[in-house]
Amino acid sequence: MIHCEVENHMNLSLEDKVILITGVLTSLQRNLVHYYAVTQAVLPFLRQSQGCIVNIASKVAITGQGGTSGYAAAKGAVLALTEDWAAELSAFGIRVNAVVPAEVMTPQYKRSVSQFPASEEKLRSIASKVTLGQRMTEPDEIAFMVAFLLSGKSAGVNGQSLFVDGGYAHLDRRLS
Repeated sequence: MIHCEVENHMNLSLEDKVILITGVLTSLQRNLVHYYAVTQAVLPFLRQSQGCIVNIASKVAITGQGGTSGYAAAKGAVLALTEDWAAELSAFGIRVNAVVPAEVMTPQYKRSVSQFPASEEKLRSIASKVTLGQRMTEPDEIAFMVAFLLSGKSAGVNGQSLFVDGGYAHLDRRLS
C-alpha cells in the first residue's frame, strides 16, 4: 500500500492574519488524515498478506519551508506515523517505511513554479541547490524507491524514512 498527498501544500504562514486555524486543519485533512483512514480500513488485509506500507512524506517535514505550517505539520506527522506503525505492525510481519522527496519535477510542481515571475530562473536556482547533479528529482526515481520498498529485496527495511532528493534536504545547507 502506498500513501501520498492528495493536494500540495497551501501557503499557511503564521504571519498571515487572514488564514485561520481552519486553513491549517484543511491542510491536515488533505495531507494527513487519509493516511490513517486508508491504513485502518485495509489493516485486516495487510495482516493477512503481511503487506507493506510506503508513506510519501516531504522534505518540508524536516527542513521547513516557511509559510507552509499546515503542510509541514502534516508531513511531519506522516513521518511519525511511519515510525509508530512500523513498531506496532512489525508483530504482524508488516513493514512500514516512508519516501521523502524534495523537489520532484511533476506537472503539479511545474504549475506551482510557473506562478513565479522568471519561473525558469527560479527552477534553475532550486536545481542548483541539489548537490547531486544540480537537477530536480524525476518521478521515476520516487517510483523506483517505492517499488524497492514494496519488494522482498527490502525485507530488512522497516521504520525508515528514505530521502530521494539528490542530497537536497541535508547536504545543501552544509555545502553552501
